[in-house]
Amino acid sequence: MTRIVPVRDITIGGNNPFVLIAGPCVIESEDSTLEAAVRLKKITADLGISLIFKSSFDKANRSSVRSYRGPGITEGLRILRRVAKELNLPVLSDIHRFEEIAPAADVLDVLQIPAFLSRQTDFILEAARTGRVINIKKGQFLAPWDIKNAAEKAASTGNDKIIITERGVSFGYNNLVADMRSLPIIRESGYPVVFDATHSVQLPGAGGTASSGDRKFVPHLSRAAVAAGVDAVFMEVHECPDKALCDGPNMISMDELPALLKQLKEIDRIVKE
Repeated sequence: MTRIVPVRDITIGGNNPFVLIAGPCVIESEDSTLEAAVRLKKITADLGISLIFKSSFDKANRSSVRSYRGPGITEGLRILRRVAKELNLPVLSDIHRFEEIAPAADVLDVLQIPAFLSRQTDFILEAARTGRVINIKKGQFLAPWDIKNAAEKAASTGNDKIIITERGVSFGYNNLVADMRSLPIIRESGYPVVFDATHSVQLPGAGGTASSGDRKFVPHLSRAAVAAGVDAVFMEVHECPDKALCDGPNMISMDELPALLKQLKEIDRIVKE
């Protein structure tokens, strides 16, 4: 059994029901972000599922210099602070630069280390020193048993509030594969494991100047991950994924979410009982 990591009044790990980490890939506008958070809160409240709201203030790892990145740290954190305070929701976003760590920690409940930075020792240490919950996304280039080293870097600061996210492994060019064996392997490290159901169906760079994806597999992979006993599921969702400014091909529609979450909750209940 994994350790329990508290995020406000939510507990991730142990034998607790799975937690949903969800929201649009990137902050597109203040109104759309608040609307998404309101709708997600209602969906999860109706189903009795704990929610951590996720959206990025700056996507620094886009395929092209012309790709939409978000409103930036100042405006983005202001919007996320509104979500946190007005809706009483814990919030998560990714950080990419040392300069972002302190201001992000002042607003966010969870600091996310992007997959491409999961081997950057000093960056992980500095983020962990804030005392915030740290979500380390396993790099697409790492074996599941290797990510424990990144978690131990964070824990060396005295901060053991760490969760680890699996988001697929590189398989040839422009392709990812989600190996379900990795989930129990990562969980053996003692840290709660999260499955990123939407980035696992991403096709990195397959759009030429943007990543592509195949969202039809999100329900299949998320059901398999919950059956494997994950502690949380990460999903990027959008009112109209085909019109999203970032990662649309691998996000799922908000309309599809309630039915899928209902299935996941039942699978989770069976597995953990």
